[in-house]
Amino acid sequence: MADKEMATIYIFGKKYDVPAELTIMNAMEYAGYQLKRGCGCRNGFCGACATIYRIKGTNQLQTCLACSKKVENDMYIATLPFFPLVKQIYNINEIKPEQSVMMQLYPEIYSCVGCNACTRACTQDLSVMQYIAYAQRGEFEKCAELSFDCVMCGCCSSRCPAGISHPQVAELARRLNGKYLQPQTQHLLDRVAEIDAGKCEEAIQKFIAMSTGDKAEIKNLYNNRDIEK
Repeated sequence: MADKEMATIYIFGKKYDVPAELTIMNAMEYAGYQLKRGCGCRNGFCGACATIYRIKGTNQLQTCLACSKKVENDMYIATLPFFPLVKQIYNINEIKPEQSVMMQLYPEIYSCVGCNACTRACTQDLSVMQYIAYAQRGEFEKCAELSFDCVMCGCCSSRCPAGISHPQVAELARRLNGKYLQPQTQHLLDRVAEIDAGKCEEAIQKFIAMSTGDKAEIKNLYNNRDIEK
């Protein structure tokens, strides 16, 4: 059997030879790192493993998700516990879907210089600068739709010269869209009312008991559930 192709990488400055087929996250574990934080879902959905890297011979820093990006030869890797984002405090029941709410809570979005660095850094290939433009104009439905697949990793914000917290702006737009702009779903409202009235308490406790014991039964229920068309 032919030997596996190997790649030389540097994790926090220390050199390792790892199989070239591995993701950055798997490569770190291969090198002996025990990942307790920043590993989340391990499948590109939670955004917990935002990572900075560069390739030897270049000075450009790149961002990625460590669970999705495969290692490259001469890759220098550094992980951060999180990218700092500004999350403003507000009561969704007291604000309205008006342009002024963005001006009050996230005025920095109006300092966007149009460099598009946020879009280039996005690990999900979203049009970040465009959804910020929608947020500027108070077009929250469009902002919500365009940012729907955001995993809140913060890579976009790490590259922004205006200091915009893009994921938090998008989250506010989605919350405003869901609360005020989208039509209400009656069967969902009915189910919430049933839960508030305690009608689902017995079923909830049953599922809790399943989740703390043998999970085979709850997995079987999930895999064979009726899926609404």
